[in-house]
Amino acid sequence: MKIQPSPSAYIEEYVSARLHDRATADNYIRHTHIGDPELDSVMEEISTLPSEDLHRFIGAGIEQQDEVLRTAPQALREIFDRINEPPSWLDHKAFDPAVSAFYTKATDILLALVAGVLVEGFSTLMSKPFSVTGRMLQETDVSIRQLKQVNRHLLEVFFPGGLLREGDGWKLSVRIRFIHARVRQLMKTAEEWNTEAWGVPISAAHMGFSTALFSYRLLEHSSSVGANYSSEEEDSIYSLWRYVGHLMGVPETILYSTRQEAQTLFKMGFMCEPPPDADAAAISNTLIQSIPLVAGLTDREEQDDMRDLAYRISRALVGNWLADQLHFPKVHSTGTLYMYRAKQLSARLTKDVQMIKSENFLQLLNVSQYDETGVSYKMPDHVLASKSSEW
Repeated sequence: MKIQPSPSAYIEEYVSARLHDRATADNYIRHTHIGDPELDSVMEEISTLPSEDLHRFIGAGIEQQDEVLRTAPQALREIFDRINEPPSWLDHKAFDPAVSAFYTKATDILLALVAGVLVEGFSTLMSKPFSVTGRMLQETDVSIRQLKQVNRHLLEVFFPGGLLREGDGWKLSVRIRFIHARVRQLMKTAEEWNTEAWGVPISAAHMGFSTALFSYRLLEHSSSVGANYSSEEEDSIYSLWRYVGHLMGVPETILYSTRQEAQTLFKMGFMCEPPPDADAAAISNTLIQSIPLVAGLTDREEQDDMRDLAYRISRALVGNWLADQLHFPKVHSTGTLYMYRAKQLSARLTKDVQMIKSENFLQLLNVSQYDETGVSYKMPDHVLASKSSEW
């Protein structure tokens, strides 16, 4: 069978990946040429709309402000009709075990997210849009805000009722879909983006990979730092992230439907991705370096201690090969996860479940981005973060 066209950065790894699972590798590479077919065409059609009107209409559609939305371009009204239509497989009750589990394991999940899931994500070409836009290349208010927004999204999708139509988890997921489409639109003619080498910015391949990353690897990494899940809770988390992926515009052709599909998608996607480059290393290190600042630590010694622990845990989670590729400090990580789990277990034994849930919720609030004016539906208006209006 003929190997399908591949962005040049993927060629070598893709050829190797096909030897393991030809169908999944082919499908993954096929989707590096695809963004969000439905929404991208709409954004192109309304490209001349003034930014102020674009923000207002997107906000109206997400917030169900029908009177305002009725004045929007027809293409935008129609895409919201499709977004509002739930998939045939949706079962909100299936998310209940995941929601219940989240608040007793939030500390472990949050650590797994930052030190494991996001590091693995940024080690792929998913890092390129961030490096091109400059949103996370150094410790700045922008990078800290970005990480807090990720935490906020995590909190809201696991909040009871958060994925109902009126829930903030639903709204933030759809908002992210529009932001991605807007970034793809801005990058379309930007000389900074190399389509021939990298494929489509924020591709469907990467979005499908992300849903597997946030389900399969989030479960794996949080278990490694001490979380324990029942089979029902695991199934529920897979169901939850499948729906989040749907809301964020992942095409059904690369959206997993079972835990086995999620695991295969992650493994084969990671196998197809090229080794981390300098941009991936820079963004991954910025991520780890920002953790104490997101946590609100001001004492330099405490900041250094937290960074040291974060690097140790991250190296233990993602493995020495990837940590070395990302130029993480060559710290000794043997026994790090054991010691961390023992410390967390000791703390849990002195508290009841309700207290743990309460403390975890407050911790999540403290490290999440909440603006005084509520959810903003502003979109970037320049490909470079330094030249874009605040959004």
